[in-house]
Amino acid sequence: MNETKDCNGNVLKDGDNIQLIKDLQVKGSSLHLKSGHVIKKIRITDNPEEVEAKEGKTTIVLKTCFIKKRK
Repeated sequence: MNETKDCNGNVLKDGDNIQLIKDLQVKGSSLHLKSGHVIKKIRITDNPEEVEAKEGKTTIVLKTCFIKKRK
């Protein structure tokens, strides 16, 4: 099984907090996420290059190359 890693190579697990390293526009939504935004309690997906997160009432999928693990 492949491990899900952030942009710095840190292993991510369910429930981790992450921080965005780039401004992102969410497809199909008017939601804009700024660099430095913290997202709590992520979920690992079957794809090691993606994680799921909730932002408000919306569930979004983020590429791991745009996030770093928050200590």
